[in-house]
Amino acid sequence: MASTTATKNKRKPAHGARLTNEQNAESGFTASKELSENLQKVLVDLLELASQGKQAHWNVIGTNFRDTHLALDEIIDSAREFSDTIAERMRALHALPDGRSDTVAESTTLPEFPQGEIATTEVTDLITARLEDTVATCRGVHDQVDEEDPTSADIFHEIIEKLEQYAWMMSAENRKPATS
Repeated sequence: MASTTATKNKRKPAHGARLTNEQNAESGFTASKELSENLQKVLVDLLELASQGKQAHWNVIGTNFRDTHLALDEIIDSAREFSDTIAERMRALHALPDGRSDTVAESTTLPEFPQGEIATTEVTDLITARLEDTVATCRGVHDQVDEEDPTSADIFHEIIEKLEQYAWMMSAENRKPATS
């Protein structure tokens, strides 16, 4: 008889970002272990944001469904594009990005997204919080990254600007005007 309990797959433990071997690296600036790890932190949160955005996109219901559904598409597309930019920046600096699902699940700062259908108002709050969490990760490593590699910090500026804009736009859905 087959077991009804799901078992976790037997994958190797996640290791996160690493640096390439010297003999395989091109010439040029090479990221330190700290820079590589800081870029990896941002990478996993962006990948998780895209994944959770898709989960919300598939399961959102209720008032303003279409607008919320389309707004989630924008956020997902940006998170995917930003994650690709960060991963390619890591490779340009001879670091090895780790975007495997186990690595992302083990190292993201974003809380798990709820299962099932979720009302638009709740999705709005959940996604706003995850946008803000991802921005906090970028801001949390920004100064260390900027000290070693201002070019990577410049990429963070674009990510922060866009994700903060999305957070403002999403949160505005549930806000009420202040009374005087």
